[in-house]
Amino acid sequence: MLGRVTIAETDLSVSPLCYGTNMLGTAVDQEHSSAILDQFQALGGNFIDTARSYGDWVPTAPVGASERAVGTWLKTKRRDEIVIATKGGQFDLRAGDWRNRVTTEDLTQDLTESLEHLQVDTIDLYWLHADNPEAPVGPIIDTLLGFQEKGLIRYFGASNWSAARIGEANAYARSIGKQGFVAAQPFWGLAVPNVENAAAQGYQLHYEGHYEALHADGLPMIPYAGQSGGYFTKLAEGGEAALSDMLKSRYDDPRNRPRLAALQKLAEAHGVSVNEIALAYLLNQPHQTIPIIGATRPEQLRDSVKAADITLSPDELAQLRAEA
Repeated sequence: MLGRVTIAETDLSVSPLCYGTNMLGTAVDQEHSSAILDQFQALGGNFIDTARSYGDWVPTAPVGASERAVGTWLKTKRRDEIVIATKGGQFDLRAGDWRNRVTTEDLTQDLTESLEHLQVDTIDLYWLHADNPEAPVGPIIDTLLGFQEKGLIRYFGASNWSAARIGEANAYARSIGKQGFVAAQPFWGLAVPNVENAAAQGYQLHYEGHYEALHADGLPMIPYAGQSGGYFTKLAEGGEAALSDMLKSRYDDPRNRPRLAALQKLAEAHGVSVNEIALAYLLNQPHQTIPIIGATRPEQLRDSVKAADITLSPDELAQLRAEA
C-alpha cells in the first residue's frame, strides 16, 4: 500500500506515485478507465494527473476526453480523498495552428472547461502545460494568483518551463509576497533521451542538465515519462526488436546501454522487476521527487506500486547513472 508524502510548501498530502491519465477516455474506454483508477486507489494512490488537452489528438473523441473519464470516476468518490492535478495552456491540438495559448484569456477558458469536465469546483494542483517565453512572467503569475483568489485552484506548477523561467517567475511571486510555482513537471526517467529525436516527438527539457539546481534549492519534481515509456522493460524482455520505432528513436543514446546493465543487475539483486528499479531510481532521489506513472491495465499498476518499498543507496543510484 502506498503511503503519503506532503508536497513541500503545500498542504497537499499525496501518494508517492502519481497516476497519469493521458490514455483514458480514448485508448482506454470508461469502464476500463474506472477499473484502473479503482485499482490505483485500492493500492493507496490518491494523486491523479490529467490535462485539458489529453485526448484532443483523437479527432473523434470528445473535447477533454481524459478529464471527462476522470471526472466520471471521481463523481463516485469522496472529493477530499483524491488530489487532482490538471494542465492548461497547451497548443490547441484540434485547431493545429500552434498558436501560443499561455494568455489570461486562454488559460481562463481552459480552466473553466477543466472544472466542467472533471465535475469539480477546485483543482488541487494546476499546471501550466507550456510556457510563453516571449511574455513577461508577471502577468502569467498574476493570472494564476487570480484563479487562486477565486478558489478555482489551490496551488500551481510549471510543466515544459525552463529552470530559468521558473526561477524568474518565483522571484516575481516572492517580490509581491505570494507563493509561485510549487513544483515542476519535467521530462525525466532513467533512460537518456536523444534530445533532437525526443523534441520532435514533443518531449523537451529533460531533467538532467537542466533542473538539478532548482531541485536542490527545494522545488519538488513531479516528472512525466518516469518509466521512459517502458524502454528498459521492453529491452530487457525482448531486446531491440521489442521497441517501437518511436521509442527506439526517443532514447537513441549510447549511455542507455550501461544503464540497462546496471538496472538488470540491481533488479536481480533486489529480487524485483526492471520497472520497479527504474521507478525506485526516481523515488530515492535526495530531493523530493514524485514520479508520474502510466498504466493501461490494473495489473501494471500493481507492479509499479511495489517500487515505493525499494530503498536504493547513493552508490546504487550512481550505478544506475553508470557513474560507478
